Amino acid sequence: MRWSLVVPAKRLGAAKTRLRPLTGGPADGGLHAELVLALLADTVAAARACPAVADVVVVTDDERAAATVRALGARTVPDEPDRGLNPALAHGARTAATGAVAALSSDLPALRPAELAAALAAAAAVPQGFVADAAGTGTTLLAAAGVPLDPRFGSGSAAAHAAAGAVPLIGDWPGLRRDVDTPADLTAAAVLGVGTATAALLPRLPRPAA
Repeated sequence: MRWSLVVPAKRLGAAKTRLRPLTGGPADGGLHAELVLALLADTVAAARACPAVADVVVVTDDERAAATVRALGARTVPDEPDRGLNPALAHGARTAATGAVAALSSDLPALRPAELAAALAAAAAVPQGFVADAAGTGTTLLAAAGVPLDPRFGSGSAAAHAAAGAVPLIGDWPGLRRDVDTPADLTAAAVLGVGTATAALLPRLPRPAA
């Protein structure tokens, strides 16, 4: 089974506000924008390198984000619903090239293609499955095979997905579970080993990220 992955990318000015203590400056430019784009680039690069993935579609209205992921071989669609994360993911899923579709967080710089392949293989055994984040409360991957994707991302999304019938997927996938919302998350991702775009940026941050 090969999968289509849907990745959301906010406008840079609204993305990753809790990382501002690391980056300072304007939210939509400078170092902060570079960090947001690096997290996205490393996530998409890992997804594109996964043999189980046939298609990566990024839902975004940000031109810099769109250009970044297109250069990596992903395609983009505009956030035509413009009603938040879950409608954006559902919209992207409707453009999928395959019947197996997964929503993937955009901030997984330590993601390994083999981890993603293993999680998707586990997801193929159930109609809808999800991978909880490192804290166990959020979701980094929601996968649906043969049924419509039913995204319920947001606060407490792991419980929300489970309540909706999605099966928790269990495996040794630290990079897949390590999304980056805070400086501490970035430190933890750096310990695991991040992709080239994020790694190149770490030495420029005002305080150590690892």
